[in-house]
Amino acid sequence: MPLALLALAIGAFGIGTTEFVIMGLLPEVAAGYGVSIPTAGLLVTGYALGVVLGAPLMTVLGTRVPRKRMLMLLMGLFVVGNVLSALAPAFGVMLAGRVVASLAHGAFFGIGAVVAAGLVAPERRAGAIAMMFTGLTVANVVGVPLGTLIGQHLGWRVTFLIVAALGVLGLLGIARLVPELPRPEGVRIRHELAAFRNVQVLLAMAMTVFGFGGVFAAITYITPMLTNVAGFADTSVTWLLVLFGLGMVAGNLVGGRFADRALMPMLYVSLGALALVLAAFTLTAHSKAGAAVTVALIGALGFATVPPLQKRVLDQASGAPTLASAVNIGAFNLGNALAAWLGGLVISAGLGWTAPNWVGAALAASALVLALVSGALERRTVRRAASGSRVVAGAAPSPATAPVHH
Repeated sequence: MPLALLALAIGAFGIGTTEFVIMGLLPEVAAGYGVSIPTAGLLVTGYALGVVLGAPLMTVLGTRVPRKRMLMLLMGLFVVGNVLSALAPAFGVMLAGRVVASLAHGAFFGIGAVVAAGLVAPERRAGAIAMMFTGLTVANVVGVPLGTLIGQHLGWRVTFLIVAALGVLGLLGIARLVPELPRPEGVRIRHELAAFRNVQVLLAMAMTVFGFGGVFAAITYITPMLTNVAGFADTSVTWLLVLFGLGMVAGNLVGGRFADRALMPMLYVSLGALALVLAAFTLTAHSKAGAAVTVALIGALGFATVPPLQKRVLDQASGAPTLASAVNIGAFNLGNALAAWLGGLVISAGLGWTAPNWVGAALAASALVLALVSGALERRTVRRAASGSRVVAGAAPSPATAPVHH
């Protein structure tokens, strides 16, 4: 694998850490600004909405900029946002810093996926995309627990300064290792927007929203579920989230490997298994061992869908993949926000701490149905093309080429 992928993975590691570490530091941040924890939760919501809006916005603004330079600008924006968060004198300023950092998120992964895919042979593209996303998954195993620990002992501001330093490292890595990539000739906004008229692109993005939403329906409320239902101590939750992160790393790499060989079958298996595991979590959550295994499986199956879904969008939007790729990153965050909201609704309705697992199972099953529809449409298109070519090949010869019988 090219060294340039390492630079992209470092940037992804920094972005993944800043996105998720805030969840572990909410009590400290809330106490620091004298606000309630639900108010501090706006730092999570604001970031997710920033990704959804920033992904298309930053990509559109960057269509006239070479991709390497755009990646460097995005990492610069990420560094500024995290420094602002670390030094913010008031809660509103920190929220602004989070939004600034989030604007870089979707476009970095969207453009980064296109760059990663372009660095290797076509048959290795999903593996290259997975290598970049490894930075995001490893952030959940190393960056988030470490960042939480540092924030609890040295202050949350130190955590965000360290994340900003990771951004600088990613920026320098991109500057040094990513080759100069010319801006694709003839790419216009109208050309990029045309990808959204392709039903397969829209189906892939809907799969992303529902499939990844299934994961976050359960994971958003994992702490009360594990402590109130499974009986874990509060201090054990960090290590259970490390298990979730290890599952993410494994699933991401497996998804990348198999998506290059059999993309749609990989989606059928991972989405189907994810729906079953989430449904089973309503039962396994009552046992410590069962809950621990299930948390790791949710991470693995959820992230096994990421490289194939991202590659599916790139393949179907070929010719104008950059905006579609970035919007699909926004779709992951839209899934997160939707699932967290639906999970909160069923808990508020008094259905219990495990109720979000049923929501997650339903979302993952919906994504599986969409994948089956997408596969069926693709097979029908291939059959039509094949029958059309047979008709042309079997057509009667024209008078000019017809054999002459004497």
